[in-house]
Amino acid sequence: MVDKVIATEATLELIEFLKQKHGSELMFHQSGGCCDNSAANCYLPGELTIGPGDEYLGNIGGCPFYMSKSQYEYWKHTQLIIDVIEGHGGTFSLEGPEGKAFHTRSRVFTDEEWAELTSES
Repeated sequence: MVDKVIATEATLELIEFLKQKHGSELMFHQSGGCCDNSAANCYLPGELTIGPGDEYLGNIGGCPFYMSKSQYEYWKHTQLIIDVIEGHGGTFSLEGPEGKAFHTRSRVFTDEEWAELTSES
């Protein structure tokens, strides 16, 4: 199975830290820009409403990861790789006060991966 979203070891470590600090239930949503840049933001349940306009991409660190369907249309040919960088991240994301920010990288799926993904749909 091809993962649409994966996390680096640094990301998994930060997720575990945030789970310890805030509780084990966390979720991610890839921001579409504006005041939060274009970043993977981490939330507590209920802080952001997920609806029919959002696409579930998978889990990272045991946490569901979503993106708006309209934005996903631009990214669907790529695997999202969630990493961590030093610095202040999104205004609304839980890692901001820790001096770290989730950072989205991507790579284009291989032809084989794309064929597998599109056959699942």
